[in-house]
Order: sequence, then C-alpha cells, then structure tokens
Amino acid sequence: MTTRTAPSATALYDIPGPVARKRHRLYGTVSTVLILALVGWVIYLLFDTGQFTSAKWTPFEYKGIQKLLLRGLGNTLKAFAYAAVLSLVLGAVLAVGRLSDHRVVRRVSTLLVEFFRAMPVLVMIFFIFVALKVQPLPALVTGLTLYNGSVLAEVFRTGINSVERGQREAAYALGMRKTQVITFVLAPQAVRAMLPTIISQLVVALKDTSLGYLITYEEFLHAGKLIASNLDYDLPFIPVVMVISPIYIGMCMLLSWFATWVAKRERRNPKTKAVEVAPAEPGTLLPGVQ
Repeated sequence: MTTRTAPSATALYDIPGPVARKRHRLYGTVSTVLILALVGWVIYLLFDTGQFTSAKWTPFEYKGIQKLLLRGLGNTLKAFAYAAVLSLVLGAVLAVGRLSDHRVVRRVSTLLVEFFRAMPVLVMIFFIFVALKVQPLPALVTGLTLYNGSVLAEVFRTGINSVERGQREAAYALGMRKTQVITFVLAPQAVRAMLPTIISQLVVALKDTSLGYLITYEEFLHAGKLIASNLDYDLPFIPVVMVISPIYIGMCMLLSWFATWVAKRERRNPKTKAVEVAPAEPGTLLPGVQ
C-alpha cells in the first residue's frame, strides 16, 4: 500500500487545504463552462451571419488570391527582417553611447533614445513617407527601426548594468579597456537576461509591420484588406481575419520558440557553464610554513 506524502509549503504561498482545493476546482469548472459558452456563442453568431458560406471562402481557392497573400506575407517578412537587424544595430550603438564616459555623447544618445521611444511609430512612418517622400518599404523600415532601436537601447543598457559590479572591476584590474570590458565580459553575461525582452520587442516589430498598409506598402494585412473589401466575394471580412490572424500568431510563437531554443542552447554551452572546483585536499605546504 502506497502512502501519499503531503505537499510541503513554499516560501511564496501556503499549500491549500481540502476546502480550498474544492473551491479552486469549482472556480476552474465554472470558468471552463463560461469560456466554452462564450466560444459556442461566437461560433453560433458566425454561422448565423453566414460567415462559413461557400461564397465567402471561395476566393482562397483561386491561385491569384493565393499568390497575393503569399506576396504580402513575403513583403511582411522582408520588412521585418530589415527592421529587426537595423533595430538591433541601432540599439547597440545607442546603448554604447548612453554608457559612454563622454558627457556630450551620453547626452546626445539619451536625447535620441527618449525622443524616438516617445514618438508614436505611425507618426514617424507617416512623416518619413509624406514629408521626406521616401518609398513605402524604406519609410516603414526606418520608422520601425527608430522606435524599436531606441527601446532595445534601454534593454541593452539595463542588461549590461545588471551584471555584478565585481565583474567589470576584475576586468579593469586585468588592464582591459572599457570597450573590451563591455564586449567580452559584460555583454556575453547580459545576453541571457536580455534575450526574452529582445524577442518580445522583435515580436512588436513584426506586428507593427502591419502599419505598412496605411502607406500603401503591399504587406500581408494590405493583401487581406484587398480581399475583404471585394464585393464580388460578398465582403469576406471575417474569413480573411480567420486566415490572416493564425499566421501572424504562428510567426510570433515561432519567434518565442526560437528564443527558448537559444536560451537552452546557451545553458548547454560548455563555455557558459560553471567550472566545477575540486574539493580541497591536504597538499604540500609552502616553503617556510610550519
């Protein structure tokens, strides 16, 4: 006969007793029923309004529509790739500027970071597209780069400053310059702490590529808008949303999965593992020591 050991309390909370566990099960059951009822109601409304009729889903069978969606998806990924790389570079440059010992460089970098971080992305994109008369793709990429780069600059600066002070002091004691300390000592240790936030900001950049349709950039959402506003297909707005939304969600989840994979790989990397120290053993005494 096996006996079940009682769960021990933790530092964060007390283990619930029998009455609390019954209450939690009741809350869970009621919440599940409410969610299922809400989902069922939404599905009923979709059927009741004819969102699953063949007339609204026929467009996705045509090769022209499929090519339009694929071209829009490719343009979205292209804009995101440019914006992601440039944002990381700009963020690193501004972060180094904010950490500089030169007061002028530090103040200019701080001003740029605060200005572009406070400026709405859509305003920057419109200004670059309309006032500077830049083409849609460069205007979209520039706006995304300025905003996300300024946010990533704060992420990089905070991550580097979060490393224990003794690490930089030991590096300076070895005669390393500040650039070497940041590049070879502080930044590699801060990467793990910064990685989730970096990926989250890149997800924001990916979603913000949808703003490109406002400046006539033919990205994924722009392609969906063209299909949804087509009277020949009875304005298939809901079907377009049901097709486009899972793709956006899937791309964001893929980025999150990539971040998790990189973090696990870093933990398994022998260069980042802690060195095992052998236990102390009696050895030969130093000369002159009795």
